[in-house]
Amino acid sequence: MDLRIFTEPQQGASYDTLLTVAKATEDLGFDAFFRSDHYLRMGEVDGLPGPTDAWITLAGLARETRRIRLGTLMTAATFRLPGVLAIQVAQVDQMSGGRVELGLGAGWFEDEHKAYGIPFPKEKFDRLEEQLAIVTGLWATETGKTFDFRGTHYELTGSPALPKPAQAKVPVLIGGHGATRTPRLAAQYADEFNIPFASIEDSERQFGRVRAAAEAAGRSPDDLTYSNALVVCVGRDDQEVARRAAAIGREVDELKANGLAGSPAEVVDKIGRYAATGSSRIYLQILDLSDLDHLELISSQVRSQLP
Repeated sequence: MDLRIFTEPQQGASYDTLLTVAKATEDLGFDAFFRSDHYLRMGEVDGLPGPTDAWITLAGLARETRRIRLGTLMTAATFRLPGVLAIQVAQVDQMSGGRVELGLGAGWFEDEHKAYGIPFPKEKFDRLEEQLAIVTGLWATETGKTFDFRGTHYELTGSPALPKPAQAKVPVLIGGHGATRTPRLAAQYADEFNIPFASIEDSERQFGRVRAAAEAAGRSPDDLTYSNALVVCVGRDDQEVARRAAAIGREVDELKANGLAGSPAEVVDKIGRYAATGSSRIYLQILDLSDLDHLELISSQVRSQLP
C-alpha cells in the first residue's frame, strides 16, 4: 500500500509552506506529494495568503525534491487549454527528472471560475474527453511527426507535439463517482483510477465498474492502479485525535466514519479494509499543513505497519 500526501492549498498555504510539507513528505518516506488545483477557498477559512497555481508550485517542487512523485488531484480541464497543459506537464516532468503524474478532471467549482474570470462551460465532461485525447495524443506523437485533432471544442493542426516528457509515459489519473462515463474514460485513458472521499462499499462498487469498463474496452483491469483519497486524522491517544480534529474544524466521529481517523492501529485496520477492495494507494488529505508531527506519526506508526 502506497501512502501519498495530498494537500489543499486553496484553504490557505504559501509556496514556502508547501515546500516544507513536500520536503517532510520526502524525508519521512512517503511515496508522493500531490495537491489540488483550485483558486478559491472553500468553507469557513480565510484562504490567506491566497491561491497558488498547481503547476507553478509543482515546477518549483520539482527542483527542490529528489525522490517523491509529484502531481495533481485533479487539474481542472476548464483552467487550461489542452495544448498548453501538455507543454506545462511535460516541462515539469523534465524538471523533476521524470516524477510527474497528471490527474485531470472536468472541473466543478463554479464560484472560483467567476472569481477569476475563467469560463465555466456547460459541456464540461465532453471537453474533458477531448482534453484527454489531445494531451495523451501530443505526448505519444513521435518526434519529427505532427499531431492533428478536430473535435467539437478543440482543434489542433500540424502541432509539432513538443516538448516531450522525461518519462516514456506520464501516468494519467482519472477519478470520480460517475457510474458510466467516468469508468469508460478511465478504461480508455487512465493509468490510475482514484475515488475521492468514498466509503469502503462505494469504493468497491466503483472499482468494479472501472474493471468492467476496462474489460469491455479490451484492456486488462489489472493494468490500472486503484486508489482512494481520504482525509486523515491520527493521534497517539483520544485527546490528540480530538485536538487534530478541532484544528481542521471536524468532529472525531464524522472523521472516523468518512475518513481515516483514530489511533494508528485503528487507521491501519481501516486501510486494510480499503486494500481488500483492490485499492493499492491512498492519498492522505492533510488539512493542517503546520502540523508536521502529524506526518511523522503517520510515517512511523501507520506507514511502517503496512505491507
